[in-house]
Amino acid sequence: MARVTVEDCLEVVPNRFALVLLAASRMRELTQPNSFPMVKCKNKEAVTALREIAAGKIHYAENIGEMVRSYHEEVLYSTSATFTY
Repeated sequence: MARVTVEDCLEVVPNRFALVLLAASRMRELTQPNSFPMVKCKNKEAVTALREIAAGKIHYAENIGEMVRSYHEEVLYSTSATFTY
């Protein structure tokens, strides 16, 4: 796989929002000193995380829909930002 695309990752994680959360979480893990990539590549952490997801090496341990919903509620209630439409 020369280039990793969102479509490659969406074959493994069918929800775009969940994909973003999973990739961001794995990227943060990869920046830690004791963390090692699960796929061989010379990319930065963000691309490495996407490559791992596309390769099927990274999965959610919980229901994706529930996780996205709880994350959204957490962000919504933890910030003082107001959204207007």
